[in-house]
Amino acid sequence: METMPYARVMGDMTLLPNGVVLIINGAGAGTAGWENGRNPVLNPVLYWPNGAAGSRFESLNPNTIPRMYHSTAILLRDGRVLVGGSNPHIGYEFNGVLFPTELSLEAFSPPYLDAQHNYVRPTIVSSTASKGKYIGYGQKLQVRFKVTGTLLADRISVTMIAPAFNTHSYSMNHRLLVLGNTKVTSVGASTYDVQVTTPRSGYLAPSGHYILYVVHQYIPSTGIWVKIL
Repeated sequence: METMPYARVMGDMTLLPNGVVLIINGAGAGTAGWENGRNPVLNPVLYWPNGAAGSRFESLNPNTIPRMYHSTAILLRDGRVLVGGSNPHIGYEFNGVLFPTELSLEAFSPPYLDAQHNYVRPTIVSSTASKGKYIGYGQKLQVRFKVTGTLLADRISVTMIAPAFNTHSYSMNHRLLVLGNTKVTSVGASTYDVQVTTPRSGYLAPSGHYILYVVHQYIPSTGIWVKIL
C-alpha cells in the first residue's frame, strides 16, 4: 500500500499503452453532483505498477483548468489522452460562480511523447491484422515496425487496449491486454518483425475493435486499429 501524492476524489484513471496508469482530474474535497467539488487537483499522476515499493507514484506538471465531477479522460490512438469536463451546474453558468462551466477539450501528452524518446519509439509499418482483416482468438499475429535507435528485443511488448467510454470517474469496457509469446526478428535496416499470440478467448478480449501498440522500453508507437472476432 502506498500513499498517493495528493488527496483526490472524482478523478479519472486511464490505462496507457505501456501498462502505466494515468490518474488525472478530480477534486481534493467535496462530493459528486452539481457544484459540490472543491479544491481542484491539477497535477496528473502516473502509477507504475512494476515500480519499486515507495516510488510507484510520479507527479506531473499541473494543468490550469479545474476538471472535477463529470470530467472525462479517454486514450487516443497516438498515445495522448483527451481530457474534458468541469464542475457542472444545473445549466450553463459562465459568470458569478466559483467554477464556471468549461466547454474546452485538451489533449494531454504523457511523458513518453517527449521528443527525447523518438530514437527508441517504434513506428508500426504493417501487420497481419491491417487492411480490414480481423484476427481470431489464440492465433499468431505478426507486426512489422521500425526503431531508429538501438533495439532491446527483451524490452519489446505488444499491447491491445479496448476503447473506453468514460463518465463519472469510470471507464466502461477499458482494458489493457499484453500479448504473449513475443518473438522479435530483424528483417532489415532498423526494421523488425514481432510475433505474438492473440488472447485465448472472448473472456479476456470481448469481440470488437482494439488499438494495438508496439512498446519499446515503455515508449509506445502510435497505435493501429484491429478487430478481433
